Amino acid sequence: MYPKEQWMEIEQGEIQPGNKEKFSDIPRWCHPLIIYNGEATCYSPRGGNYHSSLGTRCALSCNRGYRLIGPRSVKCLLNRHWSGIIYCRQIRCHTLPALQYGSYHCSNGVKIDSHCHYSCQLGYHLEGDRSRVCMEEGRWSGSVPNCVDIEPPQIRCPDSRERIAEPGKLSAVVYWDPPRAKDSADGVIKKLKRRGPEPGSEFSEGEHLIRYAVYDQAHNRATCKFLVRVRVSRCPTLKAPEHGYLSCTSAGNNYGATCEYQCDGGYELEGAHSRVCQSSRQWSGSQARCNPMQINVDVNSVTGLLDQFYEKRRLLVVSAPDSSDRYYKMQNAMLQQATCGLDMRHMTVIELVGLPPRGVGRIRELQLSQKIVEELRQLLHISQSRFNVVLIDKDGIDRDRFIQPVTPDELFSFVDMYLLSTQEQLQRHQNRDMCE
Repeated sequence: MYPKEQWMEIEQGEIQPGNKEKFSDIPRWCHPLIIYNGEATCYSPRGGNYHSSLGTRCALSCNRGYRLIGPRSVKCLLNRHWSGIIYCRQIRCHTLPALQYGSYHCSNGVKIDSHCHYSCQLGYHLEGDRSRVCMEEGRWSGSVPNCVDIEPPQIRCPDSRERIAEPGKLSAVVYWDPPRAKDSADGVIKKLKRRGPEPGSEFSEGEHLIRYAVYDQAHNRATCKFLVRVRVSRCPTLKAPEHGYLSCTSAGNNYGATCEYQCDGGYELEGAHSRVCQSSRQWSGSQARCNPMQINVDVNSVTGLLDQFYEKRRLLVVSAPDSSDRYYKMQNAMLQQATCGLDMRHMTVIELVGLPPRGVGRIRELQLSQKIVEELRQLLHISQSRFNVVLIDKDGIDRDRFIQPVTPDELFSFVDMYLLSTQEQLQRHQNRDMCE
């Protein structure tokens, strides 16, 4: 055996001077290298006759139609084996997929250079490559063709239809049967597409175009269309009463719609509270009116007085020790200039002036009895000895108090911000120029 260092020299293919005789005694080391369907070109440090000796290197290649599996070169190692396992594998293309409505025939199966020719069944046209070749890379040239029919399918849509909107609505539910479709080639419909609402949908007033498109197995397309018309039966438009407004359902004048009359604060409704648009296109009942609110001061209790204003008017109670009170005069002058704004915000002023037995209570020109005045002071905890202003909302709740005169702008800002309902805000916006 050789020393370890000498084995390394031999493995590296380096022969030091003085070791040539020992190297010449090395026998054949690795088994002969045989590559089926290919060849090996080898080089040995000992010369051409030692192609399987230690240190021999071989370059490998395969014949046409074969692919090398493994490293492109190997070396004979100390363990008497080549440094890699290699072989030549025949190049094959994958099996071509079946052609729907057609077939193909190949000259040499899936081997290299095999030619495959496509053909279609009777009634179908070939689109794409008519032939393909298995190439050296192991893939087919071109792409898979298609066998298609060129005649579109037949389709028939339902007839156009018209519906009357349902009572109280501006729409109608419309049904129809799906269109009839058939393919001219094989009778098979691949896809049916609709553009527009589906049958049984709710359609709004007007005309609606429904389209259908049908596709056969070859993606040929045919279309049809029809109309859905929805008509709304309407009554003449109602007018809101003076000092009031209408609250209507739906569109306000269509068949089945209901309109309710409502009056502004301080006005009372006379006549029908609501009217309905009938199938005859006429309204039920008759026009209502809003009359000024009648205030009854001849009551037995303050509750009977305040109940008249419940949900109708807000109250602004102004109290002063006597009519010469400077705060009272200032407040009275400001309120007289803001009468329109008070009325727009549904506010009624109650004055409590003076001390018993000569105290006076009044609503506009109407006088309140001493009994009602005293009950009102007690209920609202209003002092007789100093100036007070109390704001009461439509629910009879004490909402704010002032011990000095309050300007209309300050008062109206508070009411507009906290007390006005949505309908009152709309009415005030519509009539904002009335007081200018």
